[in-house]
Amino acid sequence: METSHLMMIFFILLFAISFWKIYAFLPNKQLEDDDTTKEAQEELQNIIIKVIKKNGPDIDSKKLFNLIIADEKFDKEKFWRFNENRLNRELSSYFLQNPHLKNIEDIYKES
Repeated sequence: METSHLMMIFFILLFAISFWKIYAFLPNKQLEDDDTTKEAQEELQNIIIKVIKKNGPDIDSKKLFNLIIADEKFDKEKFWRFNENRLNRELSSYFLQNPHLKNIEDIYKES
């Protein structure tokens, strides 16, 4: 066998071993505190809507954030990454899903 053939065989062999080692260390199952799943996002949106309906239309996002964190259904361990930016992103997502809604007051009136 020529040297170039041996080099190619070893390259392919070592590439396969490297690929397997990387794959072995990637997480395969969902983490318990993963709040990026569709179900977790829907749960968070439901909590946000419930808090808006409970507290009226005249709340700003900072007050809404504090009310959501204080809500009894809000799981602080599951949504440990939740902050004001995430709240704004969830509200924007809700407004995109419901184009007839433009602000928090519209969400309150819809209920």
